[in-house]
Amino acid sequence: IIGSLEVACGIVLTLVPGKPKDVANFLLLLVMLAVLFFHQLVGDPLKRYAHALVFGILLTCRLLIARQSDERPEREESREEPHLNEQEKNKVVFIKWVLTVFDMIDAKDDLRAVYGFLFSFLAEEDLCPFICHLLYLLTRKENGLEMAGSRKRKLGHMDLPALTPAVQSQTQTIFIRKTVPLAHVQSFTHLVENLHLIELPAQMGSLLGTDVALQYLNCVQDESAFLRLNFWLGQALHEEFLFCDDNRKAHQTPDETLQFLERLLSTQLFLQEGFYSTEAFLYKFLSVWDGSLFRPQILGLLSSLPVVPSSSIDRLLFDPLRQLFFTSTLFFKCSLMDSLNGLLVKWLTWHSVYAQEDGLDISLNSHTSMNMSLSGFMDSVMKLVHFVGGLASVGLQLEGYHALLLSFVLDFYDTVCDMFQKYGLPVVVMPPVGVFYPALFASDPVSVDRLAQIMYRYKMNLTSAKTQEKQTTQQPFHISRQTYKEFNQYLVVMVNCLWNSRMFQPGGAVQLSEELLLRSQVPEYRASFDLIHHPAFLSYHWPEKREVDLNSIK
Repeated sequence: IIGSLEVACGIVLTLVPGKPKDVANFLLLLVMLAVLFFHQLVGDPLKRYAHALVFGILLTCRLLIARQSDERPEREESREEPHLNEQEKNKVVFIKWVLTVFDMIDAKDDLRAVYGFLFSFLAEEDLCPFICHLLYLLTRKENGLEMAGSRKRKLGHMDLPALTPAVQSQTQTIFIRKTVPLAHVQSFTHLVENLHLIELPAQMGSLLGTDVALQYLNCVQDESAFLRLNFWLGQALHEEFLFCDDNRKAHQTPDETLQFLERLLSTQLFLQEGFYSTEAFLYKFLSVWDGSLFRPQILGLLSSLPVVPSSSIDRLLFDPLRQLFFTSTLFFKCSLMDSLNGLLVKWLTWHSVYAQEDGLDISLNSHTSMNMSLSGFMDSVMKLVHFVGGLASVGLQLEGYHALLLSFVLDFYDTVCDMFQKYGLPVVVMPPVGVFYPALFASDPVSVDRLAQIMYRYKMNLTSAKTQEKQTTQQPFHISRQTYKEFNQYLVVMVNCLWNSRMFQPGGAVQLSEELLLRSQVPEYRASFDLIHHPAFLSYHWPEKREVDLNSIK
């Protein structure tokens, strides 16, 4: 059978052209492989199957050469693809250039004449965002004023007062008067008088550095300005940070990037809200950030993030920050703690101001509002508090319980302990043991004093919560028994340590064997951490023999 197959395939290889020849080649190659396999199986020497080995190599070379000749036309066709890609890039660069110099173009009517032609490029994916931007600029403002206005911004303190009669009369002639470029507005009064005639610049980045432009963004009800600014910010942040090539890095100076980030931070601080393009950029940038590049600015953007749903907060925020925290310096750990404290304060402040009965709008960005229930908001806050507690516990161990890091950790729990009374959030979260005991046994008196103050605020919050829990009937809430148990355990430890001189009692929270305590050779070891002998208060120790006039004490 094998011999007949070899003869048949040899005839086809010799006489028949086209695909059958390749099929015969392939069959003969399989036969040679089978022959080599069986020779190896019975242990024959190389000289018994050398001819089959050489013939198999020849068949393999012949099959590869035939295959290359078949793929050659496809390669010639694929050579045209880089040329087409280069054309697409040139189109994008050209449209970007037109957008950049749009304000300097005098013959804008000539561009409007090809409005329909530009519309045809919307089908191209790469050109679509830039064409949309250009079409927006070419659309006459008076043509869009007849359309229904977009929804008003929900921030009540940003609503404009009633316009004067003079301004109202000017708005009636809006279709006659020309638009006023925003760059020509020199004062807030001029801005209010021409508010409905303002023409935005083509380069939206120029709005970040102008006080009048920020006032316009603060007062305007039309969201087109925010949409354009978000689009520009998204492109700028991604191109300058995430997808910056070597050529752009060579022409980019750190001072320019620093100035840009500072302007962005000051803009968000002025508007009291962030941009969703900044939020999207930050989630991507944290995964590649080394923790040192523009650290103050990046952490400033981090502290202004809106509330992240608990289902995605680990992936978007906690995982990259955890890796940075454990591999960073003490200064970065302190900076991150301060930034996360600012983030928690912003979330809680937003809740205390805009909490509603039916739903809670927890977005710090009023232009991308996201409704979240109170339980969902509480889940996100509790996840943030537990995350920072875990970082603080391990970070204090890594840094030898450094007083500076402990101070920033206590700053965070200054905020956490008052979440119920100060911010109206029905939740109480106690600090972990990795934070409580380092603060209680700290060598500096400030940490011990602050811990006592935090525990006092916890007591006031828990007492208020329990009282309100019994009285309220509209919105019942419940603080878990575990929270009260943790607070009572901490309080007993503090009283036994600082006042009762009963540390290391059997059955207490902190237990050491009697043998170990005796081997320490510390006299009166149960009183070693009271107010008189505590290491933090040794500098305040009163001398035993000293005459004092008690009447001089006021």
